[in-house]
Amino acid sequence: MDNRAEVREFLTTRRAKVSPADAGLPAVGQRRVTGLRRAEVAALAGISVEYYAKLERGTIAGVSASVLEGLARALQMDDAERTHLFDLAQAADGTAALARPRRRSTARWTPRPSLQWALDAITVSPAIVRNGRMDLLATNPLGWAMHSSLHEAAARAAGGAGGSGGTGAPPNFARYTFLDEDARRFYPDWDTAAHTAVSILRTEAGRAPHDKDLHDLVGELSTRSEAFRRLWGAHDVRLHGAGSKAFHHTAVGRLDLTYESMDMVSEPGLTMTIYAAEPASPTVEALRLLASWAATEMSTRSAVEQEPAL
Repeated sequence: MDNRAEVREFLTTRRAKVSPADAGLPAVGQRRVTGLRRAEVAALAGISVEYYAKLERGTIAGVSASVLEGLARALQMDDAERTHLFDLAQAADGTAALARPRRRSTARWTPRPSLQWALDAITVSPAIVRNGRMDLLATNPLGWAMHSSLHEAAARAAGGAGGSGGTGAPPNFARYTFLDEDARRFYPDWDTAAHTAVSILRTEAGRAPHDKDLHDLVGELSTRSEAFRRLWGAHDVRLHGAGSKAFHHTAVGRLDLTYESMDMVSEPGLTMTIYAAEPASPTVEALRLLASWAATEMSTRSAVEQEPAL
Protein backbone atom coordinates (compact mmCIF):
# COMPACT_ATOMS: atom_id res chain seq x y z
CA MET A 1 0.00 0.00 0.00
CA ASP A 2 1.11 3.60 -0.61
CA ASN A 3 2.63 4.59 2.73
CA ARG A 4 2.56 8.33 2.03
CA ALA A 5 -1.13 8.19 1.15
CA GLU A 6 -1.86 6.09 4.24
CA VAL A 7 -0.09 8.62 6.48
CA ARG A 8 -1.74 11.59 4.81
CA GLU A 9 -5.25 10.18 5.06
CA PHE A 10 -4.77 8.88 8.59
CA LEU A 11 -3.55 12.20 9.97
CA THR A 12 -6.20 14.13 8.04
CA THR A 13 -9.05 11.97 9.33
CA ARG A 14 -7.72 12.11 12.92
CA ARG A 15 -7.44 15.90 12.74
CA ALA A 16 -11.04 16.14 11.53
CA LYS A 17 -12.22 14.19 14.58
CA VAL A 18 -10.89 16.66 17.17
CA SER A 19 -12.86 19.87 17.68
CA PRO A 20 -11.36 23.02 19.19
CA ALA A 21 -13.51 22.44 22.26
CA ASP A 22 -12.11 18.90 22.59
CA ALA A 23 -8.60 20.38 22.56
CA GLY A 24 -9.44 23.18 24.98
CA LEU A 25 -9.07 25.87 22.29
CA PRO A 26 -11.38 28.81 21.63
CA ALA A 27 -13.39 28.53 18.42
CA VAL A 28 -12.34 31.88 16.98
CA GLY A 29 -13.43 33.10 13.56
CA GLN A 30 -15.10 31.25 10.72
CA ARG A 31 -13.75 27.72 10.32
CA ARG A 32 -13.44 26.21 6.87
CA VAL A 33 -12.23 22.82 8.08
CA THR A 34 -13.82 20.09 10.14
CA GLY A 35 -11.92 19.67 13.38
CA LEU A 36 -8.60 21.33 14.10
CA ARG A 37 -6.56 23.51 11.77
CA ARG A 38 -3.01 22.44 10.93
CA ALA A 39 -1.61 25.35 12.92
CA GLU A 40 -3.56 24.22 15.98
CA VAL A 41 -2.28 20.66 15.71
CA ALA A 42 1.27 21.94 15.31
CA ALA A 43 0.99 24.16 18.38
CA LEU A 44 -0.45 21.33 20.47
CA ALA A 45 2.27 18.94 19.29
CA GLY A 46 5.07 21.48 19.88
CA ILE A 47 6.30 21.58 16.28
CA SER A 48 6.22 24.18 13.50
CA VAL A 49 3.28 24.48 11.13
CA GLU A 50 5.62 23.84 8.20
CA TYR A 51 6.88 20.63 9.78
CA TYR A 52 3.37 19.39 10.54
CA ALA A 53 2.25 20.17 6.98
CA LYS A 54 5.16 18.08 5.72
CA LEU A 55 4.12 15.20 7.95
CA GLU A 56 0.50 15.44 6.82
CA ARG A 57 1.66 15.22 3.22
CA GLY A 58 2.96 11.77 4.14
CA THR A 59 6.66 12.47 4.70
CA ILE A 60 7.04 10.61 7.99
CA ALA A 61 10.26 8.63 7.47
CA GLY A 62 12.85 9.38 10.13
CA VAL A 63 10.46 11.21 12.46
CA SER A 64 11.51 10.87 16.10
CA ALA A 65 9.47 9.03 18.70
CA SER A 66 9.01 12.26 20.65
CA VAL A 67 7.39 13.97 17.64
CA LEU A 68 5.13 10.98 17.07
CA GLU A 69 4.13 11.02 20.73
CA GLY A 70 3.40 14.75 20.44
CA LEU A 71 1.18 14.13 17.42
CA ALA A 72 -0.64 11.32 19.20
CA ARG A 73 -1.36 13.60 22.16
CA ALA A 74 -2.39 16.55 20.01
CA LEU A 75 -4.78 14.43 17.97
CA GLN A 76 -6.05 12.63 21.10
CA MET A 77 -5.29 9.21 19.67
CA ASP A 78 -6.28 6.12 21.58
CA ASP A 79 -3.86 3.21 22.05
CA ALA A 80 -4.80 1.59 18.73
CA GLU A 81 -4.38 4.84 16.79
CA ARG A 82 -1.06 5.61 18.47
CA THR A 83 0.23 2.12 17.65
CA HIS A 84 -0.94 2.53 14.06
CA LEU A 85 0.89 5.86 13.74
CA PHE A 86 4.13 4.25 14.93
CA ASP A 87 3.58 1.32 12.55
CA LEU A 88 3.20 3.74 9.63
CA ALA A 89 6.40 5.55 10.64
CA GLN A 90 8.27 2.24 10.88
CA ALA A 91 7.03 1.22 7.45
CA ALA A 92 8.16 4.56 6.02
CA ASP A 93 11.63 3.97 7.47
CA GLY A 94 11.76 0.60 5.77
CA THR A 95 12.41 -1.25 9.02
CA ALA A 96 9.14 -3.17 8.70
CA ALA A 97 10.44 -4.68 5.46
CA LEU A 98 13.29 -6.39 7.29
CA ALA A 99 10.89 -8.63 9.17
CA ARG A 100 8.75 -9.71 6.24
CA PRO A 101 9.50 -12.75 4.08
CA ARG A 102 11.02 -12.05 0.68
CA ARG A 103 8.57 -14.32 -1.05
CA ARG A 104 4.90 -14.89 -0.76
CA SER A 105 4.43 -18.40 0.59
CA THR A 106 2.03 -20.54 -1.39
CA ALA A 107 1.72 -23.17 1.36
CA ARG A 108 -1.38 -23.02 3.51
CA TRP A 109 -0.60 -22.59 7.20
CA THR A 110 -1.66 -25.47 9.44
CA PRO A 111 -1.49 -25.58 13.23
CA ARG A 112 1.22 -27.58 14.96
CA PRO A 113 -0.18 -30.74 16.58
CA SER A 114 0.55 -29.30 20.04
CA LEU A 115 -1.41 -26.14 19.21
CA GLN A 116 -4.38 -28.17 17.99
CA TRP A 117 -4.19 -30.28 21.16
CA ALA A 118 -4.27 -27.08 23.22
CA LEU A 119 -7.32 -25.82 21.32
CA ASP A 120 -9.10 -29.15 21.67
CA ALA A 121 -8.42 -29.16 25.41
CA ILE A 122 -10.77 -26.15 25.68
CA THR A 123 -14.02 -28.10 25.79
CA VAL A 124 -16.69 -25.74 27.11
CA SER A 125 -15.91 -22.61 25.07
CA PRO A 126 -15.32 -21.84 21.38
CA ALA A 127 -11.66 -21.10 20.59
CA ILE A 128 -10.18 -19.96 17.30
CA VAL A 129 -6.91 -18.79 15.75
CA ARG A 130 -6.86 -16.10 13.06
CA ASN A 131 -4.29 -13.89 11.36
CA GLY A 132 -4.34 -10.13 10.83
CA ARG A 133 -6.14 -10.54 7.48
CA MET A 134 -8.96 -12.21 9.45
CA ASP A 135 -8.43 -15.65 7.92
CA LEU A 136 -9.83 -18.36 10.22
CA LEU A 137 -6.89 -20.78 10.54
CA ALA A 138 -7.66 -23.18 13.40
CA THR A 139 -10.46 -23.97 15.85
CA ASN A 140 -11.52 -26.37 18.56
CA PRO A 141 -14.75 -28.33 17.88
CA LEU A 142 -16.94 -25.64 19.45
CA GLY A 143 -15.13 -22.94 17.51
CA TRP A 144 -15.77 -24.83 14.29
CA ALA A 145 -19.44 -25.32 15.18
CA MET A 146 -19.92 -21.68 16.16
CA HIS A 147 -18.50 -20.55 12.82
CA SER A 148 -19.98 -23.31 10.66
CA SER A 149 -21.77 -20.71 8.52
CA LEU A 150 -18.41 -19.08 7.79
CA HIS A 151 -17.05 -22.40 6.50
CA GLU A 152 -20.21 -22.95 4.44
CA ALA A 153 -19.92 -19.46 2.92
CA ALA A 154 -16.29 -20.12 1.97
CA ALA A 155 -17.34 -23.38 0.32
CA ARG A 156 -20.10 -21.60 -1.62
CA ALA A 157 -17.68 -18.92 -2.77
CA ALA A 158 -15.22 -21.60 -3.91
CA GLY A 159 -17.97 -23.50 -5.71
CA GLY A 160 -17.44 -26.49 -3.46
CA ALA A 161 -19.41 -28.13 -0.71
CA GLY A 162 -19.07 -29.17 2.88
CA GLY A 163 -16.50 -26.78 4.32
CA SER A 164 -13.14 -25.26 3.53
CA GLY A 165 -10.87 -28.27 3.65
CA GLY A 166 -8.32 -29.14 1.03
CA THR A 167 -5.84 -26.70 -0.38
CA GLY A 168 -8.19 -23.76 -0.95
CA ALA A 169 -8.05 -20.42 0.82
CA PRO A 170 -9.19 -20.44 4.45
CA PRO A 171 -12.51 -18.87 5.46
CA ASN A 172 -12.17 -15.14 5.97
CA PHE A 173 -14.26 -13.12 8.42
CA ALA A 174 -14.10 -9.88 6.43
CA ARG A 175 -15.05 -11.54 3.15
CA TYR A 176 -17.98 -13.28 4.85
CA THR A 177 -19.12 -10.08 6.59
CA PHE A 178 -19.25 -7.94 3.46
CA LEU A 179 -19.88 -10.38 0.62
CA ASP A 180 -22.29 -12.95 2.05
CA GLU A 181 -25.85 -11.95 2.98
CA ASP A 182 -25.89 -14.66 5.64
CA ALA A 183 -23.57 -12.51 7.76
CA ARG A 184 -26.47 -10.18 8.61
CA ARG A 185 -28.19 -13.13 10.29
CA PHE A 186 -25.06 -14.40 12.04
CA TYR A 187 -24.17 -10.94 13.40
CA PRO A 188 -27.32 -9.39 14.99
CA ASP A 189 -25.38 -6.10 15.24
CA TRP A 190 -23.96 -6.24 11.73
CA ASP A 191 -22.88 -2.58 11.66
CA THR A 192 -20.58 -3.07 14.65
CA ALA A 193 -19.21 -6.33 13.25
CA ALA A 194 -18.49 -4.64 9.91
CA HIS A 195 -16.74 -1.68 11.54
CA THR A 196 -14.67 -4.03 13.69
CA ALA A 197 -13.60 -6.10 10.69
CA VAL A 198 -12.47 -3.05 8.72
CA SER A 199 -10.65 -1.58 11.72
CA ILE A 200 -8.71 -4.83 12.20
CA LEU A 201 -7.74 -4.90 8.52
CA ARG A 202 -6.71 -1.23 8.60
CA THR A 203 -4.56 -1.92 11.67
CA GLU A 204 -2.93 -4.86 9.88
CA ALA A 205 -2.29 -2.68 6.82
CA GLY A 206 -0.18 -0.37 8.98
CA ARG A 207 1.66 -3.27 10.56
CA ALA A 208 2.23 -5.28 7.36
CA PRO A 209 2.10 -2.80 4.45
CA HIS A 210 3.75 -5.23 2.02
CA ASP A 211 1.36 -8.15 2.57
CA LYS A 212 0.24 -9.07 -0.95
CA ASP A 213 -2.65 -11.22 0.29
CA LEU A 214 -3.93 -8.28 2.33
CA HIS A 215 -3.68 -6.00 -0.71
CA ASP A 216 -5.67 -8.49 -2.73
CA LEU A 217 -8.35 -8.84 -0.05
CA VAL A 218 -8.78 -5.08 0.37
CA GLY A 219 -8.95 -4.67 -3.40
CA GLU A 220 -11.60 -7.37 -3.71
CA LEU A 221 -13.74 -5.97 -0.91
CA SER A 222 -13.37 -2.39 -2.16
CA THR A 223 -14.51 -3.46 -5.61
CA ARG A 224 -17.47 -5.53 -4.47
CA SER A 225 -18.81 -3.75 -1.38
CA GLU A 226 -19.82 -0.09 -1.09
CA ALA A 227 -20.13 -0.51 2.68
CA PHE A 228 -16.54 -1.70 2.88
CA ARG A 229 -15.30 1.22 0.76
CA ARG A 230 -17.05 3.71 3.04
CA LEU A 231 -15.68 2.20 6.25
CA TRP A 232 -12.18 1.72 4.80
CA GLY A 233 -12.06 5.42 3.96
CA ALA A 234 -12.62 6.34 7.62
CA HIS A 235 -9.12 5.01 8.53
CA ASP A 236 -10.33 3.74 11.90
CA VAL A 237 -8.12 1.21 13.71
CA ARG A 238 -8.49 -0.88 16.84
CA LEU A 239 -6.75 -3.31 19.16
CA HIS A 240 -9.03 -6.33 19.33
CA GLY A 241 -8.30 -7.51 22.88
CA ALA A 242 -11.47 -8.17 24.85
CA GLY A 243 -15.17 -7.44 24.77
CA SER A 244 -18.56 -8.98 24.12
CA LYS A 245 -20.42 -10.01 20.98
CA ALA A 246 -23.76 -11.46 20.00
CA PHE A 247 -24.18 -14.16 17.36
CA HIS A 248 -27.16 -16.02 15.94
CA HIS A 249 -26.48 -19.66 15.15
CA THR A 250 -28.85 -21.54 12.86
CA ALA A 251 -28.98 -24.57 15.17
CA VAL A 252 -29.05 -23.11 18.70
CA GLY A 253 -30.15 -19.49 18.30
CA ARG A 254 -28.63 -16.46 19.99
CA LEU A 255 -25.22 -16.64 21.65
CA ASP A 256 -24.18 -13.76 23.93
CA LEU A 257 -20.47 -14.23 24.51
CA THR A 258 -17.50 -12.40 25.96
CA TYR A 259 -14.10 -12.89 24.38
CA GLU A 260 -10.42 -12.56 25.21
CA SER A 261 -7.90 -12.29 22.36
CA MET A 262 -4.19 -12.97 22.81
CA ASP A 263 -1.30 -12.47 20.42
CA MET A 264 0.56 -15.75 20.02
CA VAL A 265 4.24 -15.43 20.93
CA SER A 266 5.00 -18.77 19.28
CA GLU A 267 3.28 -17.72 16.03
CA PRO A 268 3.93 -13.98 15.43
CA GLY A 269 1.07 -12.32 13.58
CA LEU A 270 -1.56 -14.79 14.80
CA THR A 271 -4.20 -14.22 17.45
CA MET A 272 -6.03 -16.76 19.60
CA THR A 273 -9.53 -15.83 20.74
CA ILE A 274 -11.46 -17.69 23.43
CA TYR A 275 -15.18 -17.04 23.90
CA ALA A 276 -17.08 -17.58 27.14
CA ALA A 277 -20.65 -17.33 28.35
CA GLU A 278 -21.72 -15.69 31.58
CA PRO A 279 -22.30 -18.43 34.18
CA ALA A 280 -25.93 -19.57 34.51
CA SER A 281 -26.93 -17.57 31.41
CA PRO A 282 -29.06 -19.01 28.57
CA THR A 283 -25.94 -19.05 26.41
CA VAL A 284 -24.35 -21.70 28.68
CA GLU A 285 -27.13 -24.11 27.74
CA ALA A 286 -26.92 -23.00 24.09
CA LEU A 287 -23.21 -23.90 24.07
CA ARG A 288 -24.02 -27.36 25.46
CA LEU A 289 -26.50 -27.84 22.65
CA LEU A 290 -23.93 -26.54 20.17
CA ALA A 291 -21.37 -29.07 21.39
CA SER A 292 -23.88 -31.88 20.84
CA TRP A 293 -24.77 -30.50 17.40
CA ALA A 294 -21.08 -30.26 16.51
CA ALA A 295 -20.44 -33.88 17.48
CA THR A 296 -23.31 -35.02 15.26
CA GLU A 297 -22.23 -32.82 12.35
CA MET A 298 -18.61 -33.93 12.50
CA SER A 299 -19.61 -37.58 12.72
CA THR A 300 -21.85 -37.20 9.68
CA ARG A 301 -19.18 -35.35 7.69
CA SER A 302 -16.56 -37.95 8.58
CA ALA A 303 -18.84 -40.76 7.41
CA VAL A 304 -19.53 -38.96 4.12
CA GLU A 305 -15.82 -38.34 3.50
CA GLN A 306 -15.02 -42.02 4.09
CA GLU A 307 -17.63 -43.32 1.67
CA PRO A 308 -15.99 -44.94 -1.36
CA ALA A 309 -16.44 -43.10 -4.64
CA LEU A 310 -18.79 -44.79 -7.09
